[in-house]
Parts: sequence; structure tokens; C-alpha cells
Amino acid sequence: MESPIQLTEKAKLEIKTTLEANKIPDTYGLRVGLRGGACSGTFLLGFDTATEFDQTYLIEGIQVFIDKRHLMYVIGVSVDYEEGANGSGYTVSSAEKK
Repeated sequence: MESPIQLTEKAKLEIKTTLEANKIPDTYGLRVGLRGGACSGTFLLGFDTATEFDQTYLIEGIQVFIDKRHLMYVIGVSVDYEEGANGSGYTVSSAEKK
């Protein structure tokens, strides 16, 4: 099944590096979801294990877990990793339609 989200090359590299550097078990993956309500919610990213409510995707060796209740709200988002003068971290944005 095709993934409903996109991971940039920088994000994939950072995720793999973090998983390896912290010796995180293979049962963990990247959780993508929402915190709060659908209209006023914010995106949630973190490392977690799958639950019975998740849809699991494999993106170039990275497990991605999305709660089935959040799936329609995260379709089309892009996860990136940015480094700048004010720090570094993941960003989530709507993917551009082509």
C-alpha cells in the first residue's frame, strides 16, 4: 500500500540516524498523527510501537504508524528535517499538489 505521507531525504536520514544512534528496537517506528481536534489539532511526531488501531507503512526501511482515526487528516503531508541558527527539528507541512 502506498504511503499517505512523504518523508524528505533529510527526514529519512535523520530518522534512521536517530533510531540507530539510540539503539531503538526494531519494533519502534515513526508515529504520525494529530494532537487535539481535527480542526484545531497540531501534528504529532514521535517514535512509538504499533497499536491495534494503526495502519503501518514501510517507507524505505522506516516503519510509519498512523492511527486509522487520524489517517484522513494526515494524507498528503510532508515530513522534513531542518537545521538552522535557532536549532534543528522536524517540520510537517501540506505536500504540494503536482
